[in-house]
Amino acid sequence: MTAAIARLTGVSYAYPGAESLSLRDVDLEVGPGLTLVAGSSGGGKSTLLRLFDGLVPQFHGGRICGSAGVAGLDPMRTPIPRMATKVGFVFQDAETQSVYGVVEREVAFGLENAGMARAAMHDRVDEVLAELLIEHLRYRRLTTLSGGERQLVQLAAVLALRPELIALDEPTSQLDPAGAEAVLAACARLSGTGRAVVVAEHRLERLLPAADRTLVVDAGRVEEARLVAPDVPAPAPRVVPVASGGPATSEAWRLDGVSVAPGGKGARAVLEDVSLAGCNGQVVVLTGPNGSGKTTLLRTLAGLLPPLDGAVTRPPGRTAYLPQNPGALLHLPTVRAEVALTLRRSAGSGAGPAAGAGTRVAQNVAAEAVLAAFGLADLGDRYPRDLSSGERQRAALAATLVGNPSLVLLDEPTRGMDPAARLSLVAAIQALAADGAAVVVATHDEALTAAIADRTVAIAAGRVEESAR
Repeated sequence: MTAAIARLTGVSYAYPGAESLSLRDVDLEVGPGLTLVAGSSGGGKSTLLRLFDGLVPQFHGGRICGSAGVAGLDPMRTPIPRMATKVGFVFQDAETQSVYGVVEREVAFGLENAGMARAAMHDRVDEVLAELLIEHLRYRRLTTLSGGERQLVQLAAVLALRPELIALDEPTSQLDPAGAEAVLAACARLSGTGRAVVVAEHRLERLLPAADRTLVVDAGRVEEARLVAPDVPAPAPRVVPVASGGPATSEAWRLDGVSVAPGGKGARAVLEDVSLAGCNGQVVVLTGPNGSGKTTLLRTLAGLLPPLDGAVTRPPGRTAYLPQNPGALLHLPTVRAEVALTLRRSAGSGAGPAAGAGTRVAQNVAAEAVLAAFGLADLGDRYPRDLSSGERQRAALAATLVGNPSLVLLDEPTRGMDPAARLSLVAAIQALAADGAAVVVATHDEALTAAIADRTVAIAAGRVEESAR
């Protein structure tokens, strides 16, 4: 019988200040091969993975009982830097994991700490960059990469150390098909070399055929289960929108001869001479491989990046922008406060402390409605950064979409979302369009595209082309 690489016995854990347990009486052995972990957002998947490398409880604190052993070490007591030589972890929020500014240095960071000879280090970096099909990123600055590209870079940095257990939290959530296939191939190769690969995912269709074992984590309990990938839903019927400012065909936004670059003025353009427009009540979906320029185009349309050339026209009213990293939006003590802030800003100065009772009541009703719509009614008083990544994504969406925006820009909005949350997002987008908002979504999620898109625009190799539906 193959020896277990990780063993948990009677483990229960609660985060600091939490009333409920995030893990409950977990008895689990993980051996070589690919273990796929599924479950709803907030159920405990990420907490389980963080236990393997000692982040729970050493970094996060909280209360823990039971015992654990991973690769011959106790993750509850072994210093985290030593655990990192045995356990590789890639976070959902890969943006928070970076140390160096350039890809090559980032991938080599762990090898440098381990004292590897320079020649061997260079060969190892070559190997993992080639394996994940990202050799072309070697000399790029991380700040110029898309979210999906940054995920692949962090995975390369982990794989370079050749750990005994690799824990990946939503590794394909921002990846194009080629990137997702590269990750799957890496997982399959690693699991075939006697290592344990544990992957937490909501998108099961690619990983299920390769999984040696499947687990479900729900309300902190970990159980063996047979998983079935959900069918891709058929497009939901669209309500013909009637915009409050005019007919559904009236133009809302336009890019005229626009050239864009991730670093703005002075940087090399990734897209040139783009002319594109969208209407009130219309949902435009941007598709294309990682690094093609989708995020840069969205940020330029949002007014966050100046175009290198050309002109950008936006509709009057509020522009709502959701970046790939939802944590960048959330800084207040509670989720409810985040939503309330957007409502006050949307209503203008009259909705401040001196606003009438009627205005405040209307805002409270709107806040509670959007929290309920995104399944956050019981999380309204929680600190956003203490939520799971999927819950944090929903909180950012609630705070972004409330308050009747006229232009809605969403970058990979289904990142970390379970099926129920994805349905809520589809309903919210359709409601916004029906109310006359212009919506632009950048995504690799084919099911989301099928459900919401009035138009699909493909971006690849520096070209922007309308796709037939």
